[in-house]
Amino acid sequence: MECLWIKLLAKQLNMNERRIERWWRLRRAQDKPSTLTKFCETSWRCLYYTYSFIFGVIVLWNKAWFWDVKNCWYGYPHQSVTGDIWWYYMISMAFYWSLTVTQFVDVKRKDFWQMFIHHMVTLLLMSLSWICNLHRVGSLVLVIHDCADIFLEAAKLTKYAKYQKLCDTIFAIFTVVWIITRLGFYPRIIYSTSIEAPKILPMFPAYYIFNSLLIMLLLLHIVWTYMILKIVIDSLQKGLMSGDIRSSDSEVTESSESQKSNGVSGKKVPTKTE
Repeated sequence: MECLWIKLLAKQLNMNERRIERWWRLRRAQDKPSTLTKFCETSWRCLYYTYSFIFGVIVLWNKAWFWDVKNCWYGYPHQSVTGDIWWYYMISMAFYWSLTVTQFVDVKRKDFWQMFIHHMVTLLLMSLSWICNLHRVGSLVLVIHDCADIFLEAAKLTKYAKYQKLCDTIFAIFTVVWIITRLGFYPRIIYSTSIEAPKILPMFPAYYIFNSLLIMLLLLHIVWTYMILKIVIDSLQKGLMSGDIRSSDSEVTESSESQKSNGVSGKKVPTKTE
């Protein structure tokens, strides 16, 4: 479709197609967000996740359900909400609402719809858990999710700053933390909500919706884990961390276009020793 558009435009303007293509690449580059813009956007998310995780651990440290998930169900629904849990929930909900709205104006990512679904599921989970007084299990889900995101954002910051080795190290830490929290601790929570909870308390319709959303979130984690491991494997083969799961479409497209224009796509660039 783009080739046809270029041909038509070249014919109308009586110009060479190559010149039209070059102009089109330059025009698209003007819309590409600068590295500084992406660095700033990533910085505030990294700061938030760091703060949120530390605050969440402090809030939950002396809570019984932080150490044993089954305590989420004892005494339900007569479980009071303490002030620290209230603040933890409200701050987290405000953050995810902001992500949902600003996602449409921030740097466009290739996993835009996956992240949009993730934010909506998270907000539905938080709202439903708050309404149904399931804040105990909700707080556990929040603190588990914040942990790995710190390292993902930090890896992106070092990549933007061109500290490649540090980026590789942080990304490796992120991968380990992600697998432990998202595919280790989080399934343990789902096991408790699916197997242990029905043995302790009577079920109700809203609970099944809540549990279904938790499982949907796990499916998203599995998809992202596949993407992360694919990046790790590709990077090990190339000896370089070439990107992350939140790279923008414009970055990927323009990188491939620049390679093609320089005639190095799919070819090995010779070194001086060769």
